[in-house]
Amino acid sequence: MNLKPTDSFLLTREKERECRRWTSIYLGKMLHSQDMPQSPTSLTERASEPGLLVAERRHRILEILRERGRVTVEELAGRFATSQVTIRTDLANLEASGALERTHGGALLPRDDDEQVTTLSPSPHHAEKVRIAQVAASLIEDGETIILDSGTTTAEIARQIRRLELRSINVITNALNIATLLADIPSVRLIMPGGIFRPESDSLSGPMAEAALDNLQADRLFLGADGVDPELGIMTPHLAEAQLNAKMIGISRQVIAVADSSKLLRRNISLIARVEQLHMLITDAGANPDVVAELRRRGVDVRLA
Repeated sequence: MNLKPTDSFLLTREKERECRRWTSIYLGKMLHSQDMPQSPTSLTERASEPGLLVAERRHRILEILRERGRVTVEELAGRFATSQVTIRTDLANLEASGALERTHGGALLPRDDDEQVTTLSPSPHHAEKVRIAQVAASLIEDGETIILDSGTTTAEIARQIRRLELRSINVITNALNIATLLADIPSVRLIMPGGIFRPESDSLSGPMAEAALDNLQADRLFLGADGVDPELGIMTPHLAEAQLNAKMIGISRQVIAVADSSKLLRRNISLIARVEQLHMLITDAGANPDVVAELRRRGVDVRLA
């Protein structure tokens, strides 16, 4: 077969110029794409680490968490080329060992109480407070506005909120330690009144704090208590805080007292709420049966944690 040196085989000057032009355009696009920010998908693909053993994968999760302070289930599933169910299992296992705290759709570094400047001293009856907080947190629903009063039990509720899978809630609190616990949770909109700082309870109170609540409304108030008397109600030794608590009660649709059983039958100087103002009391299983019976007789929903 005789072949002629046609345009299909010869690179004429005109075609050479055309080839160079397109090569220049192509190289320019390549350089431009390298300077452009990568999409989340391409970053995940580029950082993919498939085929790791379970222990290796969990070790890497912790390394990534320490680097970034936060991880998501979706991101980790893409990075390690595994299912989101597997990643959730990994996070649950790491949380159980205290290595992280799970949040909605991901995990955060754990909050170490000893590393927080604004944290109350370790309290007695800690195990009971944790159980009470778990019951209280289970009542919170998406989209609600809640109030967390100052106190060690309400601080435990804040820790439980960190673990809840919620899209959005509003949290009103006068407690600095509670604000610190919730400040980095994306699903929490934090609202704090002003006021006079009381170091003993790590909280704000006074006329400024009371005035800040005037135009607010809440679905639930979780109210700490220094004393619970089945005849009188919820009591505290701090007059300024009692006045602020009265404001909180006035703007809340549901008032829930949280107190371990050691607070029952204890009286103090200032009355926060009468028994008739309480919708619910969450306490522990060690509560005096007579006190529980009397409160229930007077219409309070008493729940034992």
